[in-house]
Amino acid sequence: MSKVIEIFTDGACRGNPGPGGWGALLRYGSKEKELCGGESETTNNRMEMTAVVEAVSALKAPSTIRITTDSTYVLKGITEWLPGWKKKQWKTAAGKPVKNVDLWQKLDELLASHTVEWRWVKGHAGHAENERVDALANKGIDDMLAQHST
Repeated sequence: MSKVIEIFTDGACRGNPGPGGWGALLRYGSKEKELCGGESETTNNRMEMTAVVEAVSALKAPSTIRITTDSTYVLKGITEWLPGWKKKQWKTAAGKPVKNVDLWQKLDELLASHTVEWRWVKGHAGHAENERVDALANKGIDDMLAQHST
């Protein structure tokens, strides 16, 4: 059995919308890689999704991955809502355009070549990796703001 690549993700926003950041931790055996970034005007949900997109984009080959998030939006979107959205040409059950469609389409495309298991954890509840990616998401905001102020 091949090893599982563990991915932990989080997004943060100061104001919603407002400056936002994302963080991800990839773990394969004893190796770890941290990623983070930020955007000047975004939403919390976009940052939660961007964290997953960036983490999966960092993988070099089709893999078995376990993605842990504290975002019910990402989890339900990918595991429950996505098939219906695709069937309805990216419209919600109410017939409205799906929000963040660009990221949902990218995520759907990226995940197609992997075997994926999803896990949800409660945010800000002492889960070690979730606390780490929360800090990375906030670092993403801080780094982006520092770059824009120079």
